[in-house]
Amino acid sequence: MNHNSGISIAVLTSEQDDVELVNRCLREAGHAAHCQWIQRPDQFDEAMSDQTLEMVILVRDTYSDSVRQVIKQKDIYLPEIPVIAIQQDVEESHILEAMKDGACDLVSTRQIERLQAVATRELRALRAERALNSTLSSATEYRRQLQDYMQSSSNAIASVQEGIITEANSAWLQLFGINSMDDVVGSPLMDSFESESQAAVKGALIATTKGKWQASEKLFAKSASNRNQAVELELRFSLNEFEDGPYVQIRIAPPEKAPEEPTKLVHEALKRDPTTLFFHRAQYLERMTKRISRKPKSGLHAVALLKPDDFSDVRNKVGHIASEEVIAQFAEEVRKRMHPRDVAGRFEGTSLMVLLERGNERDAEVWGQQLVDHMQAHEFRVGDQSVRLTCTVGVCAVSGVFSSLDELLAAVAEAHKKGKDGGGNSVFLSESTDEDTRLKRYDAMWVKRIKAAFAENRFRLAHLPIAGLRSDSIHMYDMLIRMIDEQGEAVLPSEFLPAAERNNLMKSIDRWIFSAAIDYCAENSVDGAFVRLSRQSMQDTSLPQWIAEQIEKRNIDPSKLCVQIPEQEAAKFIKQTKIAVDALRKIGVMFALEHYGVDKNRFQILDILKPNFIKIDGELMHTLTTDTTMQESVRQVTAAAEQRNIKTIAERVENANAMAVLFQLGIHFMQGHYVHEPEVVLQEASDVVQTTLEAIASN
Repeated sequence: MNHNSGISIAVLTSEQDDVELVNRCLREAGHAAHCQWIQRPDQFDEAMSDQTLEMVILVRDTYSDSVRQVIKQKDIYLPEIPVIAIQQDVEESHILEAMKDGACDLVSTRQIERLQAVATRELRALRAERALNSTLSSATEYRRQLQDYMQSSSNAIASVQEGIITEANSAWLQLFGINSMDDVVGSPLMDSFESESQAAVKGALIATTKGKWQASEKLFAKSASNRNQAVELELRFSLNEFEDGPYVQIRIAPPEKAPEEPTKLVHEALKRDPTTLFFHRAQYLERMTKRISRKPKSGLHAVALLKPDDFSDVRNKVGHIASEEVIAQFAEEVRKRMHPRDVAGRFEGTSLMVLLERGNERDAEVWGQQLVDHMQAHEFRVGDQSVRLTCTVGVCAVSGVFSSLDELLAAVAEAHKKGKDGGGNSVFLSESTDEDTRLKRYDAMWVKRIKAAFAENRFRLAHLPIAGLRSDSIHMYDMLIRMIDEQGEAVLPSEFLPAAERNNLMKSIDRWIFSAAIDYCAENSVDGAFVRLSRQSMQDTSLPQWIAEQIEKRNIDPSKLCVQIPEQEAAKFIKQTKIAVDALRKIGVMFALEHYGVDKNRFQILDILKPNFIKIDGELMHTLTTDTTMQESVRQVTAAAEQRNIKTIAERVENANAMAVLFQLGIHFMQGHYVHEPEVVLQEASDVVQTTLEAIASN
């Protein structure tokens, strides 16, 4: 209690000396007492009417009314405030009598310290009671307001405690097709959702009660309605607490109605680049992937990459803003020559890409040549200026030679490059049908670019945060590499690492990443930096000693570094993996198995390699939220890891539903675009390693 706060006290006595005694006594105890001298009962009525008193002290030796009479008079106005009786001579029987009559205590005026203690005690009790009553009153009012809001809201709202619905509004009943409130209150929340959504809903409930769910997070679940087929709903969770304990409030916005035609047009427009009106890159690639997965009824698919030649000259002539109008007109001319089943997108910068459906690859080449000829003859007008330009088209037929979309895109990019290298204003058809020849050409291009990137310091470190599902206090990152191309654009590792692996360049790249990661740990607050180890580096017996030297040079804790190897690679080369891991473990480096599959109970590898972490394969995340069999498999992996003191990390987590399921399954950490996009560390490669490939390889 704050002894410096002012206290209003009524002192009932006929003698002013008694008032001075009480005032002096309380002030010596640290209370800023304001004593009112009450000589008669009528004055007592007037003093209590202003509702400011906090205590009454009755001097029994001089005041006219008894304790019982004072209590009765006081209770009319302020029943909660304490009455302390005092008199000169006090015996135990007197104390008992006074307390039976309603006084809190009877104190002798000869016992000043006891009076101070009793007054302090009663003031503290009074203020605590008032604070509690105020809190309860506020909570009651808040709950009433909340109930009013629930019932008037168009959102479906329910309160849930320990998985049971304790309260719901009429919108909830209407949404789930429930007839009366009696049918929903007391029922399990899970009964409201399809089985495929229950794991995510349950996980979100648990995460919310543990304070690990943000109120802004959205979870999508399918309803189990008695009226209609399941509808996907958007759920929001928040934690609230009243006198009956904590509960989770679930709020569901009304399902959107089928969009009218104007809305459809708006949605369609958002998928398209505003300049060319072709699909954005991501939308185009999505449609392209779906289209090429289904072979045409006749003929084939071909991909064409087209780009205006020397567009910087056009930009210099008309300006940066007006140059977009040229691109718009260029795209319109392309559109005029597209067939109904062709799909186009703005790929990057001034580049357009078109998926063609043609009889054969020569038909696609002819289409490209006609486009080249047309553009050369066409005049583009921007304001009062006219512009002419040429373009180059690279064409590549879609075939089984390409094992991935990346390989297909690389082939068509190479075709365009060859057309441009030949002087531009042309079409170039990639005719490679022999896989070895194509790979050699492909690899030759990338090896040259990789070596140039080393020589020109065009590698950068990127880090992907690994978030804790149980704690936010640990800061770990997955270390990635980016190549910066000749135009200053970032190149993803999926584009150049396969060629590096086939051409014995991975040892040099791995050492670059290790050195950069060690530097990052030395300069930042990091608990763990995960670095991938290639098969080539796994067999490099000099690597552990080199890593130890780099760690010592930068004076970091070696346990901050964690080497990760794909489970399939580790299983295939179990002996080499164990030798490499044991050597790294001796210097204090941690070890993780990544892309860990759960289709089989492959726990033997955990006992052999004894990893510190396992990363659950990201390919499972797409089905994990709805596949109960997969959930049980992950649960078994988690249990096996717990038994072995291994921490688990989920890869490629893309949404709140996956996070909710992972929380329920006991996963420790997660990474993926839901957590954060990879961030490039703005650091020159020359600050991390030597600048030539030969110098790195010779270490």
